[in-house]
Amino acid sequence: MTMSNDASIKKITVVGTGVIGNGWITRFLANGYTVTASDLDPKAEERTREAVERAWPWMEKMGLAENASKDNLFFEADLQKALKEADFVQENVPEREELKRSVIASIDAYAPKEAVIASSTSGILPSTLQADCTNHPGRVIVAHPFNPVYLMPLVELVGGEKTESAFIEKARMFYESLHMKPLVVRQEIEGHIADRLMEAIWRESLHIVNDGVATTEEVDASIIYGPGLRWALMGPFLTLHMGGGKEGMRHLLHQFGPALKLPWTKLEAPELTDELAEKVITGCENQTRNIEMEQLENRRDEFLIELQQLLEKYWPGANLTGRL
Repeated sequence: MTMSNDASIKKITVVGTGVIGNGWITRFLANGYTVTASDLDPKAEERTREAVERAWPWMEKMGLAENASKDNLFFEADLQKALKEADFVQENVPEREELKRSVIASIDAYAPKEAVIASSTSGILPSTLQADCTNHPGRVIVAHPFNPVYLMPLVELVGGEKTESAFIEKARMFYESLHMKPLVVRQEIEGHIADRLMEAIWRESLHIVNDGVATTEEVDASIIYGPGLRWALMGPFLTLHMGGGKEGMRHLLHQFGPALKLPWTKLEAPELTDELAEKVITGCENQTRNIEMEQLENRRDEFLIELQQLLEKYWPGANLTGRL
């Protein structure tokens, strides 16, 4: 697909350059933006440039913007200098509330007043993040992506108590220009939407492994070759709607609704004992069988590109409404 950038946004500042931050940087660069990265770790620049270099072939396969270049990446440890000309700010510091609040308050103090401040937090509420901002808290939002950010299309946008709708809309349009699928979350909720759903499956998975019902590989296979195939196109609701035959969800709830009261799921997480941790760790190591992580990443990225091509082919045929 051909990439093009948002004309109203030219310069982006990325604060925090871990796995998620580097994923954002790669995606921004591939879409033709100039990126200034800010991180206090003296080794950050070297790691970031290596991460961009590794991911760049996949961006070439997805399609680069005409003016995309790895040379458009600059580093500036001084946060105030890094933010001086920012049109958009993506924050990705470690998931510690006090740290994020402090960093975002500093960003708010230094960034131009029209710049959106988007946090990649996976669970902290935007109202909490903007609580210490004294300049323009209305432009602080959550923009939660999924790894690998340079390929995964979903980004959850959440506003806080002080967030102005104009900044949510500006962010939505910007992420759409990156060929992403922004999902505007209607209200603040811990873990947003996708992580809460993944958390439920993760908890049940831990119970199944802990109780000796299945190994980590068998649990993964049950998703990969079962509901995961359908979820990739339809999600849980439409999948079940089709399971109800011609009457859809109306028939399915009538027939299977009472089963919701059966104690099939445990929901509450099991205690992460040393024994359970070892089962999970050993299981995952056995699954990969000493394959290098970079090999796994390459296989994952190739798959994600081909899968998105399939989604582009079949999703419109579902005749569904909405921007997603």
